[in-house]
Amino acid sequence: MKRRFALTLASSILLASLFVATSIDETIPQISTPSISPFPGEALHINFSTWHPPESLEVETVWKPMLQALEERSEGRISYSLFDGATLGSGPDHYDLVASGRSDMGYATLTWTPGRFPLSDVLSLPAAIEDKETATEIGRAVYERALQGEFPDVLVLEVNPCVNSHLWTKEPVGTIEEVRGMRIRSPGGLQTRSIEAIGAEPVFIPLDAVREAMEEGKIDGIVTCPSMVSSFGLAGVARHCTLISFGCVGEGLFMNLDFWEKTPQDLREVIEEVCANPYRTTGAMTRETYREVMADLKESGVVLTTLPPEEEARWHAAFSNVTREWVTELEAEGFPAREAVEIFREECEENGVSFVAFPREWR
Repeated sequence: MKRRFALTLASSILLASLFVATSIDETIPQISTPSISPFPGEALHINFSTWHPPESLEVETVWKPMLQALEERSEGRISYSLFDGATLGSGPDHYDLVASGRSDMGYATLTWTPGRFPLSDVLSLPAAIEDKETATEIGRAVYERALQGEFPDVLVLEVNPCVNSHLWTKEPVGTIEEVRGMRIRSPGGLQTRSIEAIGAEPVFIPLDAVREAMEEGKIDGIVTCPSMVSSFGLAGVARHCTLISFGCVGEGLFMNLDFWEKTPQDLREVIEEVCANPYRTTGAMTRETYREVMADLKESGVVLTTLPPEEEARWHAAFSNVTREWVTELEAEGFPAREAVEIFREECEENGVSFVAFPREWR
């Protein structure tokens, strides 16, 4: 009888503990921190962070498939937890989230921390890139040739410029004169200077605050890529798009150094294979995607304005002045900025991309 009572009591305690554990898991976000063996054959759990919204193109077509590819190609030895929508921290925090180990791997926008990665701003100079696979090929080559000293506290899996960014406004813009005096949201970096170069006023606010700011008349527009207009629901307020090739942002996929040191060698090879160009791995954010998003935005009512060649040349000339000024300033501080610009131009040409802000004359 006593033995039966003891077994019953033990079973009750076990069930209660499972109920409590389940309740905790359901109410409090948990980040698993498994013990990682440096020996091949052991499992690896990756906490991945990104600021992209959960239902965005990036999360649905890039990050989820990339993480699934890691799991499949490692035959289940790599598992993962996805923390999207800035769950672990704001967009500008993402580089430090990885560097500190708060996340094991993450996608960070470099331009959101002005001055921290000075030479990497070259990736945000205006260039007409329509797909992320090409952008990543350009970015990785520029990194190998010019930017390796900028990221000492993380492992760089890849860095890239963003795809083509345009000017999205409440009112139509067809000339430089029409944009002068407008308040335009900028992500920082050289895009801020490009906005100033055409006579507008750059304003830095988070992407998720842009719609409200435009509705309330605090800003008149935004320079960004089409996928961000779609992901953040901006088509309802930014009813006009001027099809000029602005620079956007420099971004990258990074891994925590301590985590990497503990990763088995054979799993390192899987991670490098999958993540060196996640857009090639997943077949996402292609030129067709870019054009489909633009077509969807047009169908939703956004008016697309193509500038005449002579007017477009005026904008490009203003952007080229930005490149010259940036190079002069950084070289005065001892950075090989002109060399970085020349390398970026070479890699753009190698990949069939027009670097519209390249100065034909340095002066």
